[in-house]
Amino acid sequence: MASFLYRLGRFSYRRRWLVISLWLAVLVAVGGSAAAFHGTMSNNFTIPGTETQQMADKLKEALPDASGGSASVAFEAGASGFDQAGKDAVADALAQLEKLPDVQSVVNPFTTQERLDQAAAKISEGEAQAAAGKAQLDASRAQIAAGEQQLAAAEQQLVAAGLPPAQIEAQLAPRRAELAAGKEKLDAGAKKAADGAAALALGKREAQASEGLRFVSSDNKAAIAQIQFKTSINAVPPAVRQEVQDIVHGVSSAGVTAFASKDITEDVSQIFGVAEIVGVAVAALVLILMLGTLIAAGLPLIMALIGVAVGVGGTFALTGVIDMSSISPMLALMLGLAVGIDYSLFIVNRHRNQLLAGMDGEESVALATGTSGNAVMFAGLTVIIALAALVIPGLPFLAILGVAAAATVAVAVVVALTLTPAVLSLIGRRLISKRAWAKAARHNAEPGHEAADRDLDEKRSTRGWGGLVTRHPWVALILSVVLLGAVALPASQLRLALPDGGSEPVDSQAYKAYDLTRDSFGEGVTGPIIVVGELPAGLSENDAKNKQFDVAEQLRSVENVVAAVPFALSEDRSTAVYQVIPKEGPASASTVKVVSDLREKGAQIREDTGVSIGLTGQTAGNVDVSQKLGAALPPYLAIVVGLSLILLLLVFRSIVVPLLATGGFLLSLAAAFGAVVAVYQWGWLGGIFDVANPGAVLSFLPIILIGVLFGLAMDYQVFITSGMRESYMHGEDARHAVRTGFSHAAAVVTAAAIIMVSVFSGFIFSHLTMVRPLGFAMAFGVLIDAFVVRMTIVPAIMYLLGEKAWWLPKWLDRLLPDVDVEGAKLNRSDRPKAGSAELVH
Repeated sequence: MASFLYRLGRFSYRRRWLVISLWLAVLVAVGGSAAAFHGTMSNNFTIPGTETQQMADKLKEALPDASGGSASVAFEAGASGFDQAGKDAVADALAQLEKLPDVQSVVNPFTTQERLDQAAAKISEGEAQAAAGKAQLDASRAQIAAGEQQLAAAEQQLVAAGLPPAQIEAQLAPRRAELAAGKEKLDAGAKKAADGAAALALGKREAQASEGLRFVSSDNKAAIAQIQFKTSINAVPPAVRQEVQDIVHGVSSAGVTAFASKDITEDVSQIFGVAEIVGVAVAALVLILMLGTLIAAGLPLIMALIGVAVGVGGTFALTGVIDMSSISPMLALMLGLAVGIDYSLFIVNRHRNQLLAGMDGEESVALATGTSGNAVMFAGLTVIIALAALVIPGLPFLAILGVAAAATVAVAVVVALTLTPAVLSLIGRRLISKRAWAKAARHNAEPGHEAADRDLDEKRSTRGWGGLVTRHPWVALILSVVLLGAVALPASQLRLALPDGGSEPVDSQAYKAYDLTRDSFGEGVTGPIIVVGELPAGLSENDAKNKQFDVAEQLRSVENVVAAVPFALSEDRSTAVYQVIPKEGPASASTVKVVSDLREKGAQIREDTGVSIGLTGQTAGNVDVSQKLGAALPPYLAIVVGLSLILLLLVFRSIVVPLLATGGFLLSLAAAFGAVVAVYQWGWLGGIFDVANPGAVLSFLPIILIGVLFGLAMDYQVFITSGMRESYMHGEDARHAVRTGFSHAAAVVTAAAIIMVSVFSGFIFSHLTMVRPLGFAMAFGVLIDAFVVRMTIVPAIMYLLGEKAWWLPKWLDRLLPDVDVEGAKLNRSDRPKAGSAELVH
């Protein structure tokens, strides 16, 4: 592999304009595709085949008008509460919203609350009317009974008088007709009374079902309006979302403040903000300090940006045909920038050092590509394997996310191995400052400088951090493990969920809407659970409604349920929909239990009422996603670790090194989880990281972090350990090779780690709050893994093991192909010579 990459590097050097032109063509093609075919992104995470998705599909079929996405707007009045002007302003705004083509309907909080408030009075009035009607019916019955008695007495008198039957019937016929009419009227009145009683009973049950549900707060200072869209909330265009906000904010003229919910305000159309730019700027500063010139520092940045443009641009081009979450391009962007800078940096740094040592430019680029480029390729492969394996859990949104990120990393690897050598050939000697060239020339002209260089390398290898660790390996090992163990302790309390409005920044409109709703109406209103009921066939309208209320009563009996309101019934009366309001918010542990309890209650409801129920909606869906992801973690971890162990076994031809790399990763992972729990779940250092409302951790953070951190951890393992193996393969003592390899790799790995941490840290303050904990987890994980695990624990254990670190059974050594990651073949006499046809063909 090293020989192939050597030839590839020389080809790119010699055919630089061809390589550059090809990449420009790719950029133009991807950019044009992204502009022409891009669609909208969402943060809707669904799992095909789950109850949530099945019920959503059923709801869309049976009640299409109620299947669209919904959002809310919270209105806040001044200290005196809503006056008539404020109510009118809200009503006018909602009327404007209802006219929008994308809006199905709106719920005016004031008219709805008035109807709820008047329900008790109407029921009392209905009961009084029913009592009066009953008294009137009773009087009519008594009157008819008396008439019948009078008719019978008259008939007896006429018979006793000896009148013929015809004459008797003629005299009694009018009175019989009058009594028949009275009975008919009585029957009609009785039926009307029965219908009224049934309606009154339904009204009572409806009022009972609505208890605990309010649309205007009890102090008259807050109101909440519901907006039903014709499509899913994620399909609502950004322009419509903004128009909704503009309309509702118009109520400010009446002294009312409007706060739109997260569903409306969340903008996933932009993936790069100020915080991300700051992270890249820090990375640029590190490059300048390390490489010494703006040209040298700018090269890895430009390579990374080109890789990101191709990878993320391709991702955007697919959004028109694939339902993609906003975190997919964000993760691709994060990783593309981080690994793109690092991978090019490794090649540029090696080339720079070889030039300063007096090597020819073409030979140096080819050799750097064959050695450092080989490490880059295998490091990239571990990242790609870990990310591509995200398809294994069977979650579509996670599979798309993993493939998009893996593809972007693959592009970064190809850019580093082809475009970087081509651009290096254009830059030539300008890569290095004149001062550095002059210093190198003086040094290279000194007699015996090679021996002096070896002596200097020897001194460096025994000093600094690597020397300290190898002088006291047990101390370094024990302290590092204890430190990571302490940081990992909070991980045992990890709780997973998807974020809600409470996760947004405190000064955001979404957080203010969440805060006002929670304080005025209860936290559960921010995350209602939708229950879909399948009713028995052939029910009358009243029977169907009574079935609805029977089910609602059982739903309300579940612990921590505040209200269960029937709000829709299909035309054929086969499908009923309920809104269940839990006591706490959608991300709380109690609401997760409510979802579970409601599903368990389904069997009893079906037995008692004949109605089959299922749960849907965002709250139930989020619980499904979290549980499915939790179940997918162990097999995913096993597969990723297994595949990467095989790859590392091929690379290092050692049993110990892959096991050491994996064990170190598990320590880093546990520490990263612990830090995430402490900051985002417990709220430690919340002021620094803008965590105002700590709660459950992003549900798919663990599985993504496993994939990303494992891949990146193997990056640093490859770069550091390949240097050790290179020294060992060139004849050095095993323990001495640890020091030499570490000293050669330490500076560039340190810079690479700082760059990666800087890029990831920029996403800690992203405008997309879902990305923030992910950015923190990756930044902290890389920080711990690079400096504590790879640069402390690994050299300490490798030094303690000595020759045993490179042990491999002979039979396995014969079976494994030699991938030559350290480029040992390139230092032998059989290396391809400059000018040979083999280099370019």
